[in-house]
Amino acid sequence: MPLSEHEQRLFEQIERSLAEDPKFASAVRASDPRFHARRRLLVAAGVVVVGLALLVYGAVIKTPPLAVAGFVVMLAALGYAVQSQRKAQSPDLHVVGGTTSRRRPRGRAGRRPSLLDRMEDRWRQRPEGHR
Repeated sequence: MPLSEHEQRLFEQIERSLAEDPKFASAVRASDPRFHARRRLLVAAGVVVVGLALLVYGAVIKTPPLAVAGFVVMLAALGYAVQSQRKAQSPDLHVVGGTTSRRRPRGRAGRRPSLLDRMEDRWRQRPEGHR
């Protein structure tokens, strides 16, 4: 249902007043899941670089345990990055940039829909006359 002209003007006035409030802007930014995911990805990238440095340093000074430790650190950082990326995409409701959208659930456990899930969706969306 569209807003009336009066409601639209009120909505724009509220939007302008909220945009001018720096505390509100920082609170919205702090609650944004993409902001946290970006920060976790940057931390993971830094740890991958440290792990690579340990790996190379361990190989240069011919200390295999140090090289293996560097590889393990890199692997753990990459796992953390993948996990944080999945976590950032998992919320059902995103409120960012003035838009609110409900994301369609994917599959039974948040994964890609299976063949059975897709067939059930098609069955539900079929035209009414074909029942």
